[in-house]
Amino acid sequence: MKNYQFNLSHPVFAQVARAAAELNLQTYAVGGFVRDQLLGRTCKDIDFVTVSPNSGNQQHGMELAQKTASYISTDLQVNYFKNFGTAQFRWQGYDVEFVGARKESYQRDSRKPIVENGTLQDDQNRRDFTINAMAVSMNAANFGELIDPFDGLEDLEKKLIRTPLDPDVTFSDDPLRMMRAIRFATQLGFTILPETFEAIKRNRERIKIISQERITDELNKIILAAKPSVGFVLLEESGLLEIIFPEFQQLKGVENYEGKGHKDNFFHTLQVLDNITKATNNLWLRWAAVLHDIAKPPTKKFIEGTGWTFHGHEVLGSKWVPKIFGRMKLPMGAEMKFVRKMVYLHLRPIALTKEEITDSALRRLLFEAGDDIESLLSLCEADITSKNREKVKRYLMKFEVVREKLKEVEEKDRVRNFQPPISGEFIMQYFGIKPGKEIGIIKEEIKEAILEGKIRNDIDEALQMMQKLGEKLGLKKM
Repeated sequence: MKNYQFNLSHPVFAQVARAAAELNLQTYAVGGFVRDQLLGRTCKDIDFVTVSPNSGNQQHGMELAQKTASYISTDLQVNYFKNFGTAQFRWQGYDVEFVGARKESYQRDSRKPIVENGTLQDDQNRRDFTINAMAVSMNAANFGELIDPFDGLEDLEKKLIRTPLDPDVTFSDDPLRMMRAIRFATQLGFTILPETFEAIKRNRERIKIISQERITDELNKIILAAKPSVGFVLLEESGLLEIIFPEFQQLKGVENYEGKGHKDNFFHTLQVLDNITKATNNLWLRWAAVLHDIAKPPTKKFIEGTGWTFHGHEVLGSKWVPKIFGRMKLPMGAEMKFVRKMVYLHLRPIALTKEEITDSALRRLLFEAGDDIESLLSLCEADITSKNREKVKRYLMKFEVVREKLKEVEEKDRVRNFQPPISGEFIMQYFGIKPGKEIGIIKEEIKEAILEGKIRNDIDEALQMMQKLGEKLGLKKM
């Protein structure tokens, strides 16, 4: 048992201590709040665990929540989850949760534990890692004291991820803990103890019993970390990546032919992902970085005189995005469409740095990217990777030229998200015709003429062109 001074100035702690004393409940703040306090990190989630003198009482966590809330305000809404014996409320920007101490036992083929009332020690035994198994007393006799049975404080100082009990049991009981170990290592910059990591390798197949939603939630947290490549490397080394994200696993490796090898697309993608984190916290733009080269393995081809090519990987990759999002239980609406667009267009701006930049090419890019042009440019800048710093610097300078020219063309031609000045309904009314292929032909010709710079994005010039096209198609004004 160690003594450590915590910042317990938030008024919720005094109210919890008061309610616990009145209900005769031993109460402790546990888990992430304690860990983050010791690390000096901000934590807006506070979990309290209570130990009841009445071993048959399964509801004491909810009772403590209700009593605490009554001291704070009669209007404070408490959410009760009777099936789990937990309760929660939000107050002053904090999410506060209460649960009774419990012990758990598992059957081999189930993730659902058999839950019984337990002691504080039972509750700490069932925690995933030593750094999450520490508790701080809310009791009058030792208020603010750290209870640390597994030397979690020492592991924090050593930056170690370690399970409180046998890691094989810990990971077999709840296989999601394997991903949580990797996620914490990624977020905190910690190392997973070798014995613990070996247990992840041994138990990796157990991840298959976990719901996709929970797996994806952990994967998203890894992607949102400051350096997500750390997590993906650990997922790959543990064997978990091959199970949960086989397409990404298949990026790994270098093939050589006649002494020529291509870059390892696994590590290239991770470099792009790390690069994009410097530009954005947007989860979906980071997902675009993850998936931008996902279809390179099946499009890989060696061509004599040219070397390795991946022609069409952006097209095939964009077709894979809905399939991957669906399987991962990621949103299938605007978020998926955004990622799909980014994957499809990610080569276009880079191509502009390698050739003479025409206004026509810039207009087409602005038209297709629309309001997502800045996101696309950020992704493409992140995609410029090389061990040669001078080479990267030269490409980035060229990219700045592309950016400036895009601004010039947009200000001049207003083609971002533009709709052709002539609508299908107007064409039908003008020529007195019913829906048919002629309408599509006219609209497409006008759009192409604007993008090519043959006419301005202007109603008068578009009208003149429509009239000429109508004559060629045998149409006359009504």
